[in-house]
Order: sequence, then structure tokens, then C-alpha cells
Amino acid sequence: MTTDFRTLGVPAPLVAALAADGKTEAFPIQADTLPDTLAGRDVLGRGRTGSGKTIAFALPLVARLGTKLAGGGRRGGLPLGLVLAPTRELATQIAATLTPLADAYGLRVTTIFGGVSQNRQVAALRDGVDIIVACPGRLEDLMGQRLVRLDAIEITVIDEADHMADLGFLPGVTRILAATPAGGQRLLFSATLDNGVDKLVNRFLQSPVLHSVDEIDQPPVKMTHHVFGTADVESKKALVQALASGRGRRILFMRTKHHAKKLAQQLTASGIPAVDLHGNLSQPQRDRNLAAFADGSVRVLVATDVAARGVHVDDVELVVHVDPPTEHKAYLHRSGRTARAGSEGDVVTLVLPAQEKDVAQLMRKAGITASAQKVTADAAAVTALVGEVAAYVKPEPRAPRQQQGGGGRSQGANAQRKRAAREARDTAQQPRSDRPRRDRSGRPAQKAQGGGASAQTRAGQGRSGGSGRGAATRGGSTPVYSSSSGAPQGNPRRGGRRAARPAG
Repeated sequence: MTTDFRTLGVPAPLVAALAADGKTEAFPIQADTLPDTLAGRDVLGRGRTGSGKTIAFALPLVARLGTKLAGGGRRGGLPLGLVLAPTRELATQIAATLTPLADAYGLRVTTIFGGVSQNRQVAALRDGVDIIVACPGRLEDLMGQRLVRLDAIEITVIDEADHMADLGFLPGVTRILAATPAGGQRLLFSATLDNGVDKLVNRFLQSPVLHSVDEIDQPPVKMTHHVFGTADVESKKALVQALASGRGRRILFMRTKHHAKKLAQQLTASGIPAVDLHGNLSQPQRDRNLAAFADGSVRVLVATDVAARGVHVDDVELVVHVDPPTEHKAYLHRSGRTARAGSEGDVVTLVLPAQEKDVAQLMRKAGITASAQKVTADAAAVTALVGEVAAYVKPEPRAPRQQQGGGGRSQGANAQRKRAAREARDTAQQPRSDRPRRDRSGRPAQKAQGGGASAQTRAGQGRSGGSGRGAATRGGSTPVYSSSSGAPQGNPRRGGRRAARPAG
């Protein structure tokens, strides 16, 4: 049974905005929650990523702020709606979904998260915004600087609350919710209610209505799981390249940031354009890579678990667990990048011999039934998943790396100023010819009789005409100057014959 948005009570301007984006039928979690959220009730929605939660809370947020709760001019630093998200990628994509809906009522939306300069965010808050989509850390920073206040918040949404708990954000989320008015509407969406999420529900939601659709422990029926056993690391490498070579979008999951970056580089070098997504990238790099994947510029994304919930891209036909995750929730969250919004998708887990037992246990906990099969890169099962192989894309030549440690001289203004300062300092420190040299103790070198030649000069000439030595050399190295009494340094008995004392 299908339900259109107008039947659920969604205002006509928002129905038109959804239709312009090709969305006319409500997904189950939207159909279940919208009657309550549009009526202003607190709602607890349990559903997996990809089940349609974003539109489920975006519609009542915009509809109520644009109609029943509308009124008055914007005030700088006092937003009316707040959406909390665990990652920058997710915040960005929630804002992208909200903005065309907010435009229907002339509402302003902005994002607030770390990893970028706060200047743009502060300017937007100062000018006045209606809805902010924020990560807890940066939002608390701006609250501490008194650049934003939550006194006027009418509706608060917490998305991916269980992931907030996994990342240790719940104390910050608790402080943020405590700063919002107690009478405001609160919507909490989460796949599970463990790790302290239930405490948020008990403290901040008033008589919430619970709706559970497509929970995390229930894999989508249109998702097909495969377990491919591979003999060793080299055969696994060939298998990964084969699985990445198809024409559709695919996401490859790695356990570490270093390996994600390395695999993306290897695939690109082999003619399969790929980008990486992990915590070591700056925000502009993350945005650029995710945008390239979303718009089809590249068809392969290599990601870590941290980025798993932030990738909300439709039409991902294949997810590959290159490194199997360590626990079943991570497996299901990763796998949720495909078979989204009713689409079909495949999930492949690659298993080395030493990983077979752990992966079998992982699958049992995730409720997945999939028989492991030994394959090679050219096996029929692999070929069927790959489909049509994409054309080879010649990689762009990599820019030569600048040598470090004196491999070149920078000609920038700052570098030239530093060189000039060093040269001036070195010149000032050079000994003057009319200034007597000093020995290591700081005493002036003793001058010889007669011609005024220094002891250093006499030492360079060796013994001269039976006169005494003012300095001795050790194996041709730096001279060791005599003391003020004219005696040589060191033990005279070890030096053989005692040096003659200068006359006079």
C-alpha cells in the first residue's frame, strides 16, 4: 500500500517541492511518523539509515516553522529549529535535503560543524537563520562564545542518536538539549536505543510516540549478501580491483585511514578513478571527494567506518567490506549504503583464511545468511557482480614532490628575508682580522715576541728556529692554544719533552 504526502497532511508547497525532486510516495517511516510530528508531538523513530528518516523529520520541521510557528522577524544568533547530527558529511546532506523545502516558506538554513573556519557560520548566525544543522562540538564552541543562543528553539531533532553515543557525543548533546526550551517539540531518530540513548529519551522527550520501521537488526530484503574467500593477500588485491571495475557506484570499506588512502591511489593508478573518505582529510577535501562520488565523476569511494553513516548517496549498487568490520553493527551500517530507499543492492565481504571464524560469527550476530565461497578475480560469481566493466581511465601524472632538506631554494619573499637575516647575522659573528683570536676558554691568544705573530700562526709553522711553541696541534686538527703562562695544554709528562718557556 502506498501513501502520498498530501494525504498525510503535508502542506501543498512542500508537496510541490517533493514532487519537483521526484518524490511522490511516502516511505513507511514517513507515513508512520508524519501524522504525529505534524501535530507537534514528540516522536521517537527507530529505523535504519536509508529508510527515509531525513525527510520524515525535515517535513514537520519546515511545515510547522513556516506556518503555525511562523511570525516575527529573524533575530541574529537565535534560530528557531535545530538538527543535531554526528558527522560533517551527514550535517551537509541533511541541509541539502532541508534547503529546497525551506525555500518554499522563505526559511534560511545553515550548517555548523568543525574542521572549517567559523567565520562563515558566525556571519550567517549574525544575519539571522531559521534552522541550523549542527555537530555538537562546534555548536557548543559557538554557544560558549555567545554567538548563538538556543532560547528560541521551537523544534529540536537528534538524528543518528546511537552514532552520537558511539562517538562519545552524548554529554555534549545533553548539555545542548538542556539549553533548549523545555516546552519545545523534540524528535529523536536512532537505529538502536543502547549506549545511553534511552537516557536522552527519558529526560528530554515528553510522552513520545514510538515508531519502529526497518530497524538495524532487520537487513533490507532487497540487499543480497556474499562472502568471498580468497587465498592470500595478492589474490585479494586482484579481487578488489575486479570488484571495483564495474560501471556503477560502489563503496569499498577499509579499517584504517592509511589503507583507505592507499587503496584509492592504487585503483586510480590502475585506471579506476577512486576517491577516499576518512578522518585525516580536511573538510574541503571531504566535500570535494564526496561530491565527485555523488555526481558520478568517480564511481569508487574508499571509506572508513567513521564515514559510514555520513555517505547518503543513492544508487550505490555494491558495498565491499575489503576489511571485515569487528562487530555486527558496523557491518550493518556499512552495508546500509546500498539498497537504500527501496532500491536493490549487493554486499560483499572478503575473507582471508585466518578471518573465516570471526566473519562467520559476525554474520550470525548480524542475522545474515550467506554461504562462503572460494573465488578468484575471474570467477563467475565475481563477474556477475561486476557486470559491464568500465573503460580504462588514464591517471593524471602526479606532480613531482618537492625535495626536502636543501633540495631547492624557495624564492618567496619570506624565505628571502630569512636568508638575508641569516647572512647578516653570520657576517656580524665572523672574527675581525684585527681582533685577537681567543681559545676555547675565552682567553685571548698569547702574542709571540718580535713580529707580533699570534700563537695560532706560529703553531701552524711548527717549531721555528728553536723558539718556544705558543700552541700545539693534534694530528692536524684545530690548534690547542697555550695558557697565559706559556705552558702547553695537557699533561707535560705525556707530551714528551717540555716546551720551552718564552724568554723575557
